[in-house]
Amino acid sequence: MSNKYALKPDELKKEFEQKKPRLLKGEFGGKDWWDLPVEFRDGNWCFPAKPEVLDELHFANPRKWAATDKDWQLPAGWEKTIRDGMKDRLKRFRSFKVFMDSCVRCGACADKCHFFLGTGDPKNMPVLRAELVRSVYRNDFTGLAKILKDFSGSRTLTQDVIKEWHMYFHQCTECRRCSVFCPMGIDTAEITMMVRELLNLIGVNNNWILAPVANCNRTGNHLGIEPHTFEQNIMSLVDDIEDVTGVKVNPTFNRKGAEILFITPSGDVFADPGVYTMMGYLLLFHHIGLDYTISTYASEGGNFGMFTSNEMMKKINAKMYHEAKRLGVKWILGGECGHMWRVVHQYMNTMNGPADFLKEPVSPITGTKFTNAKTTKMVHIAEFTADLIKHGKLKLDPTRNDHLRTTFHDSCNVARGMGMFEEPRYVLNKVCNVFHEMPENTIKEQTFCCGSGSGLNAEEFMDTRMRGGFPRASAVAHVREKHKVDSLVTICAIDRASLPALMRYWNPGVTVYGLHELVGNALIMQGEKKRTEDLRENPMAGFGEGDDDE
Repeated sequence: MSNKYALKPDELKKEFEQKKPRLLKGEFGGKDWWDLPVEFRDGNWCFPAKPEVLDELHFANPRKWAATDKDWQLPAGWEKTIRDGMKDRLKRFRSFKVFMDSCVRCGACADKCHFFLGTGDPKNMPVLRAELVRSVYRNDFTGLAKILKDFSGSRTLTQDVIKEWHMYFHQCTECRRCSVFCPMGIDTAEITMMVRELLNLIGVNNNWILAPVANCNRTGNHLGIEPHTFEQNIMSLVDDIEDVTGVKVNPTFNRKGAEILFITPSGDVFADPGVYTMMGYLLLFHHIGLDYTISTYASEGGNFGMFTSNEMMKKINAKMYHEAKRLGVKWILGGECGHMWRVVHQYMNTMNGPADFLKEPVSPITGTKFTNAKTTKMVHIAEFTADLIKHGKLKLDPTRNDHLRTTFHDSCNVARGMGMFEEPRYVLNKVCNVFHEMPENTIKEQTFCCGSGSGLNAEEFMDTRMRGGFPRASAVAHVREKHKVDSLVTICAIDRASLPALMRYWNPGVTVYGLHELVGNALIMQGEKKRTEDLRENPMAGFGEGDDDE
């Protein structure tokens, strides 16, 4: 893969081998590790938010600047703004205070971060990344600096510290893998969320995060798509489905009184390969005769507010529930997404819930009560489909996916955020015949991030993305070499957007799929024509014109 923001794989390997010994041996040139200046260069920083984006959001300090500038044009009194913001958040968020105080520097997290493993940079060890802000906390909010002076591990807030925060808290994808191994229960992702929130107070930010947030405020989705265009694009997918299967599906939009509101990331409606997953959803709903509707206003499941501030996360989450109330549906069915589910599962109840105006979700096809969604009233599509298969409600032909040799990537927010490990695997094993797991320490709760989550999927950040995604790519390479796997299946829109680039870089020939794309391939639809192609219009093995698929 050629990209001006990323070294070629052999060049990256050479650079890593040359720099790794110097940094990891603690050779810091006589300086403390945190006194090493940050180096912004092509490929390791994201473009800042455009002034018009900040104006639209009423965020601080709109201006044109770049991370490579010497002067970041911070607002007057920025130090007080950061300290006041930190003081406020230490009071409001008990977890932040606990995570600042409780680290014992045991090092259990040190080698668990994909960015550390991919870059060899010690400041990407979760313990040291968090230390970048703990050191300021000790200096300004505890008595340690006065009592122990140089031994307290405290330092003064400076512009260089702000630059360091910007770099390293945007080399954390909030995946929470380190938290699995922390004996103190520290969730480093929440520290990253707090620091990014503080940086937004002085206009230090990332356009790839804030532009989608502004779009979502204006149109209801991250891509800024107007309602009529949103509907038109789904209807174009309806035409594509008819071309491939001969079946005309009939989604409805903004229909009051429907039983279920279906919400999925907008990437499933507009981006390749997400659109094939959307086609799979539409086939599934038609197959079972589901009474559902799609909103052109709450047209986004993803929540980039989570990468911006708690208040923005709450606002974006709320629109889904306001729309469900307006339409008078019973409950919400959610598509394949990552952070949408972490927000719903971990934060929704205390931010906007419980959603008592909706009904406890019950499958209208099987009668199953989804008691795990009793308060959020929102069911994950993977558990909904797994329940349908378990009750024999789907006519499936897994041989229609015999042209694919699959493995499964656990999306961080769904796996670690929800504890959902088995449902997608159950579905995958029912809709295809060839499936191989990656090594045990790289899946389920210990899954490795794609390297581009939490709003870091920017083109100009490609170098760091490819390094951060290296552990995941290595696990895929393992099953590719051992089992000839050529298809990586996932249930997250960010993964579907970012993993293709990662696979082209490290594992050329491995293609990325959504789970429900494979469900759509396998479904035997009433009235369908002879199927010879999958939803991407690629030939299905054994289903050619001369083959007998009866």
